[in-house]
Amino acid sequence: MNSWSESKNLKHHQAGFTLIEVVLALIIMASGLFILLNSWAGTYSRLRKTQIQVQIVSLLERKVNEIEREFKGKSLDSIPEEKSDDFGSDVAGYSWKMTSRKLEIPDLSSSLVSRDDGANQNFLIIMKMFTDHLSKSIVEVKVTVIYQDKKKPLTADVTFYIIDYDRPLPIPGAGT
Repeated sequence: MNSWSESKNLKHHQAGFTLIEVVLALIIMASGLFILLNSWAGTYSRLRKTQIQVQIVSLLERKVNEIEREFKGKSLDSIPEEKSDDFGSDVAGYSWKMTSRKLEIPDLSSSLVSRDDGANQNFLIIMKMFTDHLSKSIVEVKVTVIYQDKKKPLTADVTFYIIDYDRPLPIPGAGT
């Protein structure tokens, strides 16, 4: 009987896992699950940030189109220097800001005069009139869309120009 009980114990002992083997297997599985969960969390975070950025760009395009339609055919003086608002409860957390300013064209007459042959006085007068006309005919508009995140706000902006094509060009001696 003694040999039968020894062989039974030997079979039983060989058929199972030791406690150390089970603990090691659990540690390996837990490590794998931890890595997998971190990977999913990182992917979800990147996906969420991408969704926010796509939404910002979409709202930016929408706001630029609204501003272009609002001021189309109107005097450039009717465009406010600053304006801001949110997008309503439909798009919570997003807001926009618009700034505008007259286009400033640098005075190029000093660089033209400094050339070896100088510049014709009439040419300088016409150049000055033309740059003044452009400055009064073009407004630079910058639109920014802001998403207020918990950590820091995410923004995107675009600058475009509204041009008054109907403003008459001042031509000396043209009688206008």
